Amino acid sequence: MARSLALFAIGLVFGSGAGFVLAAANGVTFDGHDHGDPAHHGGSAAETVAHDHSTAVNLPAGPDAPGLEIALTQDPTAGWNLHVMPQNFRFAPENASAADKDGEGHAHVYINGEKLARLYGNWIHIPDLPKGETEVSVSLNANSHSPLLVNNVPVSTAVTVQVD
Repeated sequence: MARSLALFAIGLVFGSGAGFVLAAANGVTFDGHDHGDPAHHGGSAAETVAHDHSTAVNLPAGPDAPGLEIALTQDPTAGWNLHVMPQNFRFAPENASAADKDGEGHAHVYINGEKLARLYGNWIHIPDLPKGETEVSVSLNANSHSPLLVNNVPVSTAVTVQVD
């Protein structure tokens, strides 16, 4: 019985690892969203167009326009804590991939220009950052995953830290 459990555990570890490597090799990102697969964007041409990441959602400037600030602090135990503070914007995970509504959606977190994750709240723990000068940036995105702009300027910001 103990041998069976040991073999099961070994199979589970290797099977999970192989699945993770296979997913990464086929363009599946950390957030589970496969940008390389048009089928992921819906079954019809209309759904594919509605999920076009290249089409930005441009909102007018003014007192109700979305804005963004971030703060990155080293975690006392390990890694880094990123605080994302949007203004005039609501995280709306319940509307992901749905029709756009002004002032709601999600954020994308990048490390040195590489997407780390999709974010539906104000905080994310980053377990590790690359050594040297490292840029952590965040952009706000509409429900359709399109970049959010205000007066044709992306709603995004970045901080640079020196990682020893």
